[in-house]
Amino acid sequence: MPGSPYTDLDRPPLSAARLRRALVAPNGPWARLELHAQTGSSNADVAEAAAAGEPEGLVVVAERQTAGRGRRGRVWQSPPRAGIATSVLLRPGEAVPDRGWVAVPSTAYGWLPLLAGVALVEAVDRLAELEATLKWPNDLLIGDAKCAGVLAEAVPGRSFAQPPAIVLGVGLNVTLRADELPVNPTGLPATSLQLAGATATDRDPLLRALLRALADWYDRWRSTGGDAVASGLRDAYVAACATIGRQVRVLLPNGGDLTGTATGIDNDGQLQLSTPTGTRVIAAGDVLHLR
Repeated sequence: MPGSPYTDLDRPPLSAARLRRALVAPNGPWARLELHAQTGSSNADVAEAAAAGEPEGLVVVAERQTAGRGRRGRVWQSPPRAGIATSVLLRPGEAVPDRGWVAVPSTAYGWLPLLAGVALVEAVDRLAELEATLKWPNDLLIGDAKCAGVLAEAVPGRSFAQPPAIVLGVGLNVTLRADELPVNPTGLPATSLQLAGATATDRDPLLRALLRALADWYDRWRSTGGDAVASGLRDAYVAACATIGRQVRVLLPNGGDLTGTATGIDNDGQLQLSTPTGTRVIAAGDVLHLR
C-alpha cells in the first residue's frame, strides 16, 4: 500500500494489546507495558519514568530508536521493526513482602546485566533454535558475531533513603540484512537472527519469550536475596559464557588494556583473568576474543 509505514511485510508491527495480554498482570510478570512506534531511547524513557517515581515492572518497547544507546556511550540503531529494543524498570533495593522478597544489597546489582544475558540466550535458543553464547559481560553471540547487547543504568532514588532503580535495556538484531548491520568500534562482527539462519524471526513470540525469561530469572534472583549462586544464576551464566577458557584482550574503562586467559566468573559476576603477572579480576571492560 503506497505511503503505508508497513509496506515491508517481512517486518510487521508489534501489537501492544497482544503483548499486554500475554505479559501484564497484577502479580506479574510485568506491571505495565508501553509500545512506541518511535522514541529516542527506550532506556531513557524508562529512566525518566523511574526518576518520576514509577514502580517496578514497567516495560517500554520501541519499534525504532533515534538515539539508542549501547555500553560506553555507543550508538545502537536499526531500521524500524527489524529488531527488538526493550527496556524494563527494576527496583531490587526495595523489599516486596507479598512476594517474599527482601531488599537486595547494591553490591549484588552487577549481576542484573548478566541475568539479562542469560534470559537472552534462553529465548534465542528456544525460539530461533540457534546456539547462542555470551561474551562477558553480556554480548549475545551467534558463532563469533554479535547479535544482541544489554545496557544497565542506575537511576538515583528520589531521596537519600530510597535505593537506586535499575534500567535494563536489550537490543536484539532480528531481521537486519547484511547492509543494515551496525559497525562495532572494537571490530567485533555483527549478525542478525535471520542472517544466522534462525528457524523463526517473528518478533512477537521472541519478545514475549525474552521478557518471560527475564522475569523468571529476576524472580529466582530476588527470592534468594540477590544470591547468584543460590539462585542458579551463576551456573547458568558460566554454562552460556564463551569467554571462559579463551585468550582475550580486555579494554579497560581507564584506557588501559590487559591480555590473558579468562579462567572464570567470580561470585560477584566479575571476570577472572590469568595474566603473566598474576590473576586479575575485571569488573568492567570490553573483551576481545583472540582465539
